[in-house]
Amino acid sequence: MNQAGQSRWIPYAFALPAIAVMAIGLFYPILETLRLSFYEVRLGEAPSPQAFRGLRLFIEVLSDSAARESMAVTLKFAVVVCALELAIGIGLALLLEGKIPGMSVLRTIFVLPMMIAPVCVGLIWRYMFDTNAGPINAWVSGFGWKPAWLADSSLAFLAVCITDIWQFTPFVFIMALAALQGLDASLVEAARIDGARLWQVIWHIKLPLIMPILMITLLMRLIDALRGLEVVYAMTNGGPGLSTELFPLHIYKSAFVTQRMGHSAALSVCLLAVTTVLSAALLVFNNPLRRGTSS
Repeated sequence: MNQAGQSRWIPYAFALPAIAVMAIGLFYPILETLRLSFYEVRLGEAPSPQAFRGLRLFIEVLSDSAARESMAVTLKFAVVVCALELAIGIGLALLLEGKIPGMSVLRTIFVLPMMIAPVCVGLIWRYMFDTNAGPINAWVSGFGWKPAWLADSSLAFLAVCITDIWQFTPFVFIMALAALQGLDASLVEAARIDGARLWQVIWHIKLPLIMPILMITLLMRLIDALRGLEVVYAMTNGGPGLSTELFPLHIYKSAFVTQRMGHSAALSVCLLAVTTVLSAALLVFNNPLRRGTSS
């Protein structure tokens, strides 16, 4: 092989270890979960020919009312938190994009919620929403209202959403702020010289230019919201009833409470399919890579 041919294979040789790690750490668990979803096995059992069920577990999952309700709660949760986090994060970024004294300190403070372990976040907000000792009820009791946040279906769902918004709005804020500060200032100045108002500059100049970054941020938050587990587990354990039981928590209970590993694997495959479809639909609707290339 000549020197040119050897040079052509060098990049692939360097990429091979990373590809191997990805195959072992990512594709193997997915394929193993897919294989397990065809077997009715308990925790600690190995799949056997006698345990093969074909598509029966998937049919059981699709006909399970608890699984359908859990998926509905998950989709509702993802839509609510992603929409509010995007709106609040962009609003904060627009307010704080200028040269503000102590901005580095503010950024550090904003990022702190993301640095806390999810289980700790769940325990912190479980105490915050405690009916008797929680500070939130201590504040609202002055208005003659003392709700049982985590014992009421609607309020428990609201409490979980508030917790997620508190924890992950800083992520949207940092992404939007970085995108805004990377804009060409001459475009904004030209619009202002032409007589554009502040809202016109924001709506017609800034937001369209940072849309590729916002779409990537939304996609990351959507995927993260669909796989949320730890915070809800620590706060409500899915209760009361199924009002806050996100689908990953339903999978966890199927795997480690009822110990039906095949059933939980089928649930996991369904969640992967839903996440893939929603992510693909979002990219098709507004592809950030295509927009970034065209701009």
